[in-house]
Amino acid sequence: MAGFAEEIKSKFESNKVKAMLNILFTANHITSFQNDFFKPFGLSPQQYNILRILRGSKEPIKVQTIKERMVERAPNLTRLTDKLCDKQLIKRIPFPGDRRVVLIEITTAGLNLLEQIKPKNPLHNLLDNLSEEEAGQLSDLLDKLRTTIKK
Repeated sequence: MAGFAEEIKSKFESNKVKAMLNILFTANHITSFQNDFFKPFGLSPQQYNILRILRGSKEPIKVQTIKERMVERAPNLTRLTDKLCDKQLIKRIPFPGDRRVVLIEITTAGLNLLEQIKPKNPLHNLLDNLSEEEAGQLSDLLDKLRTTIKK
């Protein structure tokens, strides 16, 4: 397997520059891989993430809570939830006492779709060539990198 520098036929002024560009390059590959995988299910990776959040919550939750838990921040969360509602994978529930607040709940159809996806999902195998220790180190390094990024 070619290394990053060979793959893009480039040299870098430092390992830090190389690492940062490699992170972006790899993230792009993962995003493309996810888009291709979820397309036959009629989902985007963000919609899948919303369904997983809702399944994990075990009860209806506020849109703001979904936004806080998303892996990829989605400024278009309303549009994403609209599409999931249209597909009857989630439903909106009015919040008692405050018309401005809406709760979101996954439907049986949404749960069934997640069950169909689970055994076919190759995303869980993307790190198979890493040991558990290496995966932990990678996660720790990414956490460390994010602490330097200003929000």
